[in-house]
Amino acid sequence: MSSRQSVSGANRLILLGPPGAGKGTQAKTLAGRLDVPHVASGDLFRHHQQQGTPLGVKALDYMTQGMLVPDEITIAMVLERILPPLAQNGFLLDGFPRNLIQAESLDQALAGRGLAITKTILIKVPVDELVTRLSGRLVCRQCQTPYHRETTPPKTPDVCDSCGGELYQRQDDAPEAIRTRIQVYEDETQPLVEYYHRDNCLAEVDGVGEVDEICCRLLQALQVE
Repeated sequence: MSSRQSVSGANRLILLGPPGAGKGTQAKTLAGRLDVPHVASGDLFRHHQQQGTPLGVKALDYMTQGMLVPDEITIAMVLERILPPLAQNGFLLDGFPRNLIQAESLDQALAGRGLAITKTILIKVPVDELVTRLSGRLVCRQCQTPYHRETTPPKTPDVCDSCGGELYQRQDDAPEAIRTRIQVYEDETQPLVEYYHRDNCLAEVDGVGEVDEICCRLLQALQVE
């Protein structure tokens, strides 16, 4: 039996994908279908900071100084959330791991419980498609509701349907900034892709198409009906 096969029948999954691949949307859908928690690293940071936990305070200290949060803090937050008994039936990780140090630490922590990642799925989308998707994004300044100029436009241009706030485009959603973000992502993620590919637990899924269509591909990659 491969060291990466499930030993308890639980789904312990990682979802990888570039900015704009629809990873968050698909992660929520998959987590619901598989009845496992959707663990997004960004949500964990916000939760710990809002609750004022020791990990949240440490992370905020680095962030207010404009520094990257050290791997050990991120790893501690994730492990606290995914190790049994909280995630007894498995989990779906979104936004973690981001580098080999995090991936290896995750494997070591799981191995200590006799567990392992069962599948890592990479959502693949061409760069030009990602730029088109992201450059059309708008966000409400007040309630942070997202829109898209083409796919989900507001009823009134530049006005939020929910609260009437002003919609704006983030600086990092400008085309050149997007291409830079994608290149950084690819540089960071390629070692992870190779890492999970070596262990024969990586599946690549085409991320172009309708949301439901892509979800079906993801379920097929997981061999779920």
